Amino acid sequence: MRLGVFGGSFNPPHIGHVLLGVDAVEALGLDKLIVMPANANPLKTIAPAGASAIQRLQMTQRAFGGDPRFDVSDMEIRRGGLSYTVDTLETLSAEYVGAELILLLGSDSVATFERWVRPGRILELARLAVLTRGIEEKSKLPVGATVVSARRVDVSSSEIRRRVADGKSIKGFVADGVEQFILAAQLYTS
Repeated sequence: MRLGVFGGSFNPPHIGHVLLGVDAVEALGLDKLIVMPANANPLKTIAPAGASAIQRLQMTQRAFGGDPRFDVSDMEIRRGGLSYTVDTLETLSAEYVGAELILLLGSDSVATFERWVRPGRILELARLAVLTRGIEEKSKLPVGATVVSARRVDVSSSEIRRRVADGKSIKGFVADGVEQFILAAQLYTS
């Protein structure tokens, strides 16, 4: 079994996240992609305000739900505290004995990978697949990393938060269920 692991803040999850997931499943021949909202990112000293960990999980379920290729996990949120990838991979390797774990990284995460907790152990537990949009310097990728060419989607969670705060529409930026959740919970408003 080939399992992809796609972590992030997902604050909020947007259409770019979903398309990256689809590209990874197809390019890597994954049996399942586990989407893992972080409880708290250890490399971000200040988390953007607006959505709790549970709300980010609920939005991520709405963004990826309904597609059997994806499984949204609450593991890191249930564990609480700072979310360390090495802990998540240890748990997944025990839960899915014999499965090949493939950790998806955005090309922006590659720059900080050596600062992660126990990067050597991460490489023992999982193969890295770096999602690129064709503009990154491939020589800076970790040795042994698989490069996955992903479509370029110019949308970011910070842009969505700004649009909501400015009273602008986010239709098309996020799944309809995520948009409805944001509006109903009055997230990201000034």
